[in-house]
Amino acid sequence: MNSKIKLEFEKSKSGDKNERYESYQYILKVTDHKVDWVYEVWDQLLEDLTHKDNHQRSRAAQYLANLAISDPEMRIMKDFPKLWEVTKDEKFVTARHSLQSIWKVGIAGTTQKEMVMDYMVARFKNGTDKKNYTLIRNDILQNMRNLYDHFNDMTIKQTALDLIDIVDDKKYKKKYIDIFK
Repeated sequence: MNSKIKLEFEKSKSGDKNERYESYQYILKVTDHKVDWVYEVWDQLLEDLTHKDNHQRSRAAQYLANLAISDPEMRIMKDFPKLWEVTKDEKFVTARHSLQSIWKVGIAGTTQKEMVMDYMVARFKNGTDKKNYTLIRNDILQNMRNLYDHFNDMTIKQTALDLIDIVDDKKYKKKYIDIFK
């Protein structure tokens, strides 16, 4: 890992709000592509998933999701449940930002895609007792759309359409269908 990346990780945790945000944006951009330093930050990011600061939890989740494409040891398969927990964070904004990035784990490979889809399908079906479940469902379907666009895999689209089919509320059903138009 070069010194620029190290510095950006440090700045994303400290400094003023603007500096943190710029570093966050930089790290997300860099990790959109494979990197060879993934395991130099992996354990710290796992630890940060339970950090007392919700911003740290959110950033750690988003970075790990992005880094799944750089994970030849497939550690994400073992560590995914820890990452998934942040999608249920007590701070809704943290949960939502984490959930919105979770699809990136799925582009790391077929096994990862299937795991992410399984988690999302279960959450879609079983999460109606949670606050803001319609937004969560929307994010899950948008994640599926992102995976569908990446892989052009009709089974992903069909799974999403099947989930939309179980929605009773016409207003939300229409909103959800629009994601796949």
